Amino acid sequence: MNIAELVKNAGVVGAGGAGFPTHIKLQAKVDTVIVNGAECEPLLRCDQQIMDFYAERVVRGLQLAVESTGAKNGIIALKEKYHKAIESLNRTIAQLHNRTISLHLLDNFYPAGDEFVLVYEVTGKIIPESGLPLNVGIVVNNAVTLMNIANAVDEKPVTDRPLTVCGAVKNPFTAFFPIGTSVSEIINFAGGPNLAEYVILDGGPMMGIIIPEKSSITKKTSGILVLPSDSEVVYQKTNRHAVKQIKSACEQCQDCTEICPRFLLGHELECHKIQRSTSVGLQDNITQAFMCCECGLCDWICPVKLLPRRVNQESKKLLFKQGVENPHHKTPTAVHPMMDYRRVPIERVLGRLDLIKYDKPAPFTDKKFDISKVAIPLHQNVGVPAESIVKMGDVVKKGQLIAKIPDGKLSANIHASIDGKITEINSSIKIER
Repeated sequence: MNIAELVKNAGVVGAGGAGFPTHIKLQAKVDTVIVNGAECEPLLRCDQQIMDFYAERVVRGLQLAVESTGAKNGIIALKEKYHKAIESLNRTIAQLHNRTISLHLLDNFYPAGDEFVLVYEVTGKIIPESGLPLNVGIVVNNAVTLMNIANAVDEKPVTDRPLTVCGAVKNPFTAFFPIGTSVSEIINFAGGPNLAEYVILDGGPMMGIIIPEKSSITKKTSGILVLPSDSEVVYQKTNRHAVKQIKSACEQCQDCTEICPRFLLGHELECHKIQRSTSVGLQDNITQAFMCCECGLCDWICPVKLLPRRVNQESKKLLFKQGVENPHHKTPTAVHPMMDYRRVPIERVLGRLDLIKYDKPAPFTDKKFDISKVAIPLHQNVGVPAESIVKMGDVVKKGQLIAKIPDGKLSANIHASIDGKITEINSSIKIER
């Protein structure tokens, strides 16, 4: 059985947000496979409930990933507060009598699910600057990804996506939806927004992106978050004057550097120096922006509400435009001595962003929602879009391949998520019953 090939056929990609084609990771040879069950983003409840209700699938997926990569160990990393998931996973692991599979419990801090932070917390290894877990003999996969790996080996392609609907909605919940379901329709299933003026995020408050209501969910959508239009989160993501404000108001207090997860891991990323450089143009230290993981803690902590993350993003764009290559590839010998004392509790993240009122249960339901039409994006992954292999008017069945990986390219297969007729093909394939 070629596990990586079956995963490739099923169209599995990283479900934690990046969307990297999973079959590529499973072709690597490593010492350890880590399941990222930290559910890094505040307010989301998807991964922790999948690990509870589908523990057998997650553990089976981990076994397959360990087998494919030749790893000696498989570790499920999740927060200590996920009591139900821990109980379900421990019960499943005990039935296997397999000592290569274990749990690692994490504290409730942000960003516990960042790959660099997670690898250090679980193994004590430090990934090199701008590197990958592979550089230290590790592959990391999201919990939902592992479930999809198990399904792929059973020849079940990725057609549905579990996600949390939360924030300013009447009835937060977590459920599976066909890929390509409209965001507005899903919000309506949560009782609709409970305020007049709102913004929708794909993902959580820290790293989620603002999307229009007419958007469709993808394989990467772990949550749909509804927030007031005037919330602090929306301000941080929409302020058009971030760079100008940094130039005129940055105090060089260094708080953005002192809280940065990469800096605390020993990487030579000093965020305040990047902000200083915006006043004088491109300087050597602006290339440090390449190492920014864009977690948003710098925006969160800034005492004068500046947005260093936005400056880092713009700096990256400038560097790419000028053809500057990333020079930062050192491997730190040790983490910052204050690392353990600068973990940011989730409660503090929510408190400063005025989100505590949205920190509510979003219980899982296995209800099958009646979805009569979907718009499935052809580009849901790292790499290039998939190529459509269907034409207008074709009648397709759920699970049928409708777009394939272009020859020799990094991409992922796409399958129909409902039965129906192809009604439109452009950047998405629309199917209607």
